[in-house]
Amino acid sequence: MALSKTSFKQTMPEGTELVGDAERVETYSNLLSGVVKLTKTLSDGRQQIVGLQFAPDFLGRPFKVESEINAEAATETHLCSFPKAAIERMIKSSPELEHKLYQQTLRELDEARSWMVTLGRKTAAEKVASFLLLIARHIDPTADPDRTEAAFDLPLTRADIADFLGLTIETVSRQITKLRAEGVIRVENNRHIIVPNLERLEARAGN
Repeated sequence: MALSKTSFKQTMPEGTELVGDAERVETYSNLLSGVVKLTKTLSDGRQQIVGLQFAPDFLGRPFKVESEINAEAATETHLCSFPKAAIERMIKSSPELEHKLYQQTLRELDEARSWMVTLGRKTAAEKVASFLLLIARHIDPTADPDRTEAAFDLPLTRADIADFLGLTIETVSRQITKLRAEGVIRVENNRHIIVPNLERLEARAGN
């Protein structure tokens, strides 16, 4: 209740920078809907996509003075934000909130390790299928976890997908076309993906 008094909701258009690299941390946010793209910037300006966040993830790191990552709204994003000082006080006094944040940290670590396997060992076909499965499983937090099908708009461009997977744009397009030809997915208006059978997509991902 005390925390809700200090919260404020925001709607961020696609492409909005939510957190800048080396930017002073002033707020901490709960992602209500949308997809956030996390990137790291090298000294020469090159960027690498290092992760995606979905509702109900938390955006930001408590007890850090500066951010070490860029966060950008990959789609229109709805946030519930809190002043950094308020959330840090609440964490210290609420074991339940501290436990929830700890669980998210461990989940992100597990997902990062799994993604290392995807990038390091899977074929191009398996990488693209893994990416589509990741979006299908996480983009809608209200969806039934036991559903057998999914439909969504791609939250990233083909160029961003290629960057995220360590592939060329041509390879990504070729693998999506192949999945479409095999009936694993349907594509409408270039960005809307329909997955008639999630188990079939999961098999293509090598899981």
